[in-house]
Amino acid sequence: MSSTSSEKQILGLHHVTAIAGDPQSNIEFYTRVLGLRLVKLTVNYDDPDTYHLYYGDKLGHPGSILTFFPWPNAPRGIRGTGQATTVSFLIPENSMQYWKDRLKENYVKVEEQGKRFKNEEEFLTFYDNDDLKLELVSTGSNTRSAFTPWEKSPVPEQWAIRGFHSVSLSEEGYERTASLLTDTMGFRLVDQEGERFRYETGPGGASSYVDLLCQPELLRGEVLVGTVHHLAWRTPSDEEQKAWREDVIKAGCNATPVIDRRYFHSVYYREPGGVLFEIATDPPGFTVDEPEEKLGSSLRLPPWLESSRKQIENALPKIELT
Repeated sequence: MSSTSSEKQILGLHHVTAIAGDPQSNIEFYTRVLGLRLVKLTVNYDDPDTYHLYYGDKLGHPGSILTFFPWPNAPRGIRGTGQATTVSFLIPENSMQYWKDRLKENYVKVEEQGKRFKNEEEFLTFYDNDDLKLELVSTGSNTRSAFTPWEKSPVPEQWAIRGFHSVSLSEEGYERTASLLTDTMGFRLVDQEGERFRYETGPGGASSYVDLLCQPELLRGEVLVGTVHHLAWRTPSDEEQKAWREDVIKAGCNATPVIDRRYFHSVYYREPGGVLFEIATDPPGFTVDEPEEKLGSSLRLPPWLESSRKQIENALPKIELT
């Protein structure tokens, strides 16, 4: 581990970004079915004719944020190696039956229910409208204290999603990725079961986990509709982010300069297996351009795109917020 890595920590997952198809059905699934809050309606700053939809808890705390780029005319992607293939949410203890019933009532495709890691973790695998693979995980502990329920959610607070539990990466071979996680980024191997290797970072517990799945039999993944584009790790400050950037470059990764994403600052790089990683700062957060009570209620653009607002609005698909 580098000298700088020993003086700082990746705090856990910041956000996960995936590719959707139709933006309206995406909004309805994540707000009406899963009960998350649309905390920001904006655009992809690198492609302003595309929405960027952010879902999370009441305030969009880091560790609760799932975001989407909707590509209505793109084909379905291929889930495979070199990708984050499963996004797992934490749910409260004894809430699995509620969620099984809720998903069934909403005609959601459910694949599997089971237990892992000495039966300490119960999971339910299901898919959104675009075939993105999701999980609900119940552990009986580690419900995120930073989670702030959204009082207007259709899901009662006692059953509500508590942010992320983990993300699973499918890899052709896991060793080089594991080396980056442990030797450079400060992760710890905490469990193994078959092809699944679990690592945690920071304080540990839910939202700090990443599972490496050694799956050389799978095809190489292709990032299109229904797949994860990238996942972001939390850092508390710009200073620590710059230090992490130096560390991953020393480890042989090609890292971008720091990029201003308005609600956080970002550095991107690919891990050895091909998954796009990001290190994102916790501040400034989603209330920087609209108050808490109005989060996600109107299209927000960064200052450098405001002069093109009319052109951008005309190019975007029409949506109704629920």
